Amino acid sequence: MAKKKLFWFKLESTAGTGYFYVKQKNPRKTTEKMQLRKYDPVVRKHVMFKETKMK
Repeated sequence: MAKKKLFWFKLESTAGTGYFYVKQKNPRKTTEKMQLRKYDPVVRKHVMFKETKMK
């Protein structure tokens, strides 16, 4: 059976609110950890979100 090409990961807010987004990523194309600037509705601002593993 073939190995999966995509896996799910969590983008967690650096503002410390506990808010997160769930995304998919191809680890063969993107090897480094992802950091995106997205909207956090708890603090009502755009903040940096960093990749963490899903548990």
